[in-house]
Amino acid sequence: MLRGGRDAYWNRKAREAVERRAKAGSLYDKKAVDDIKKGVKQWHEEVYRGWTEKFPEARQEFQTATGIKVKPIYTPADVADSNYSDQGYPGVFPYSRGVHPTMYRGRPWTMRMFSGYGTPEDTNKRLKLLLEHGETGLSVAFDMPTLYGYDCDHPRAHGEVGRCGVNVSSMKDMQVIFDGIPLEKVSTSMTINAPATVLTCMYAGVAKKQGVPLARLRGTVQADMLKEYIAQKEWVYPPEAHLRLVRDLMVFCTKEMPRWNYISISGYHIREAGSSAAQELAFTLADGFGYVELGIEAGLKVEQFAPRLSFFFNSTMDFFEEIAKFRAARRVWAEVLSEKYGVKDKRSLLMRFHTQTSGASLTWQQPLNNIVRTAIEALAAVLGGTQSLHTNSYDEAWALPTEQAVEVALRTQQIIAEETGVPSVIDPLGGSYYVEWLTEQMEEEAYKYFDRIESAGGLLKAIKTGYLQKEIAENSYRLSKRVEEGKDSVVGVNKYSKPERKPIETLKIDSRAQKSQVKRLASVRGKRNGAKVGTALAKLGRAFEDEDANSIYPMLDAVMQYATLGEIIDVGRKIFGVWTEPMIL
Repeated sequence: MLRGGRDAYWNRKAREAVERRAKAGSLYDKKAVDDIKKGVKQWHEEVYRGWTEKFPEARQEFQTATGIKVKPIYTPADVADSNYSDQGYPGVFPYSRGVHPTMYRGRPWTMRMFSGYGTPEDTNKRLKLLLEHGETGLSVAFDMPTLYGYDCDHPRAHGEVGRCGVNVSSMKDMQVIFDGIPLEKVSTSMTINAPATVLTCMYAGVAKKQGVPLARLRGTVQADMLKEYIAQKEWVYPPEAHLRLVRDLMVFCTKEMPRWNYISISGYHIREAGSSAAQELAFTLADGFGYVELGIEAGLKVEQFAPRLSFFFNSTMDFFEEIAKFRAARRVWAEVLSEKYGVKDKRSLLMRFHTQTSGASLTWQQPLNNIVRTAIEALAAVLGGTQSLHTNSYDEAWALPTEQAVEVALRTQQIIAEETGVPSVIDPLGGSYYVEWLTEQMEEEAYKYFDRIESAGGLLKAIKTGYLQKEIAENSYRLSKRVEEGKDSVVGVNKYSKPERKPIETLKIDSRAQKSQVKRLASVRGKRNGAKVGTALAKLGRAFEDEDANSIYPMLDAVMQYATLGEIIDVGRKIFGVWTEPMIL
């Protein structure tokens, strides 16, 4: 999948998914299914057709957001070729109904709100506030200079420090962010990719300062560079260089930080870039299989690292399609790891994923409507079996969220967990004719894409030639045209709109954040041992040049000597160079 080379497995799986051959032990008796088909035909001719003559708008073609055509009703005849083993039981292969036997009965999903803005002090205050309000996991966002590996005093950082997340230029900033927060007692997610190895080392360095063994750290760093080239576009080095650093992180964490999820394979950004649900599913899983092969190439057994691979999905407004996507994702992941990669260990077959409601679905028009959108998307994620959930704030189309907006978003999750009764039953939509049919459609579309990616020369080549990016761009254009033409409704935008002045108060980032950060960085540089920093960076450079070396150990040493983010990233820029993506339009 990652390096290419024709693989008959994907072609065979794609054909099997399309053929949908009847299996022994099908859920429904053949005669009963035939009777249902006759009954549906009779209902359509005698009841439905006459009703649509009164309401002709009901005759229009309906489809999911992906473009899958849907019928008026679904019956056992639509899933007659299914075997119950495809659905199974919660906590049992192929995990369509959930990865844990009890799911939310007694223990809800982790409620993890996106935090991080301004200075490290600002973010520290917000993290403590969220913990006080019942959040069960921390999630830190970083600003654009940090995401691209620039220090706060770099010319390219001017005007962007602290704007879309917190700024981190040295380990001192990370110490301030987690001041008073015992790392052995929290789970922390960090949304960082190109500099993910550096930020992981900074977090580990803070743990060392707190006296916390690295083996006790829990959390996730995104580090998914494949999706950066596909969708988010925040890379520093060429793809091969970033994959090498991901490999080093996988090996380091397997040995030193066994409870740390060192890659969050992220479909979220693929979806936000304009993909369909089926593309999000397929491209995210393809990335996951690519990392599996990367770990194998590094000499690790799949059972050693697969339990630490986590996923990050989007949940947007096509309610049932999102639920089907999540169910199909677990099934495909488990089946491919079992069949193609020969994995036997149950823990290695489990797809554990975090979900975030869709930022792209939020509108700046009538922003209070976004509360409803987020609630619907969050409910889909829960019904789809997520392990962790972030709910967007209603004001995020305008700015970073205010404390009030964050509280409403968190309360949305708590209301679902505490008041709806939804967590009482595991996979309550399992067995729905429509949901089961749509789950199969999602699975089928994923295998078709896997085969196309192999035909394009493998995942890495498909990225470097722009194939995946073009697929997303074309779908994004399709969706935009549907909204422009009124085929898809966005309430408050192309339907039920009204003139508005600025409807809400928004969070304002103090321009002093940059001055404060630059001042702290100057202080760090003045107090550190320059000779030791130079020695540490030189060792890191030699590790980068040696393909067989693990660069994380010298990187951790450099971080502990207070080498800055920019200094460390620049060592790689000199050795690995930079990369420009191909034109796709």
